[in-house]
Amino acid sequence: MKRTILFLLLFPVTITFAQKKLKIIKATSTSVDIKDDNYPIRKNAWTVVPKEKLDVYTTSAKKVTFYTDQESISFNVDPKIGEYDFIILVNGTDTARTQVKYDAKAPVRKPVAYLDTLRGAGKYNLSDRREIPVFTYQSMDNPNLVRIKKDLRLDSVAGNGNELSKVFNLMHWVHNLIRHDGNSDNPTLKNAIDLIRVCREQNRGVNCRMLATILNECYLAMGITSRYITCMPKETNFDDCHVINMVYIKDLKKWIWIDPTFDSYVMDEKGNLLGIQEVRERLIKSMPLVLNADANWNRTALQSKEYYLQTYMAKNLYRLETPVMSQFDTETWTSGKEVAYVELLPLDGIVQGPHKRESTYQKTGVKFINYKTNNPELFWATPK
Repeated sequence: MKRTILFLLLFPVTITFAQKKLKIIKATSTSVDIKDDNYPIRKNAWTVVPKEKLDVYTTSAKKVTFYTDQESISFNVDPKIGEYDFIILVNGTDTARTQVKYDAKAPVRKPVAYLDTLRGAGKYNLSDRREIPVFTYQSMDNPNLVRIKKDLRLDSVAGNGNELSKVFNLMHWVHNLIRHDGNSDNPTLKNAIDLIRVCREQNRGVNCRMLATILNECYLAMGITSRYITCMPKETNFDDCHVINMVYIKDLKKWIWIDPTFDSYVMDEKGNLLGIQEVRERLIKSMPLVLNADANWNRTALQSKEYYLQTYMAKNLYRLETPVMSQFDTETWTSGKEVAYVELLPLDGIVQGPHKRESTYQKTGVKFINYKTNNPELFWATPK
């Protein structure tokens, strides 16, 4: 459940309540994640709003950690002490006095068992031959991609190693260059050059979709085949999903998982790099998965396999969607533009049809074409 945190006006930044200095953690978002004991983090478990003089999080957990979009704070909860006060400082001006309080009768809050839902989505249909368009990838000779490569100095960023090393270097660079902000509004121009420019000029971050867009265009500019994938839950109405990249490595002859938001990739127990479909199958079958040790969020919070894969991505690997054409400026909406997407969904997906749906968004004049398939072989087709 989401709970509420109050706002008080800060006079000065270092505050004393009852002659006792309280620890302060900073935030720019009102959404807070919480981890109880060794259970995975619960996303958006707490919401900061101006209401109470003191907001209390009651728990019987022995360790509690609050994560804002900037920092985190942990408490080893001693039943004899019982209460732990701290401050959440929002946007440098508003303060929220918060308390972690021990109560032996209070439940330890656990995240939803998303793995169970994903395990019910294991069946596809390899015989599904309903026609979908052939996936295409814009040539690195495209003038816009040439400009990206030159203006962003991608040769220097990617380095002189093999294709795989360039893929990792570019992922690390995008991850470190731009802050992730899942609550931000998307800029009007959604291409690598303009997104990076806006972030620099406005000292802002972007959401996972924009990070994956930037990285995708950088890969294409370097002649590396890639797409961005919208990873979605079972529900058709949802307030959270995740967007990552799939990158085809010629030497390995396979797609691999690349996530610029968390600077992450995934391996099997032997260290072999895995693609999105392989990770999904291994989660369903409880097979070993290894997350790179330095996977992190905004260079502040390291990610664990238990949270990132078994909870967060288990929720978001139920349905997958990708543009038909991987190219520059895919989602900058201009009148008369046409964009096609393909969704891969399991046989127990909620909405199986129609196979093809066309719609025009009146506000922008953009035409959308959406295809559905139950066949993963078509969705993960080897690039030609």
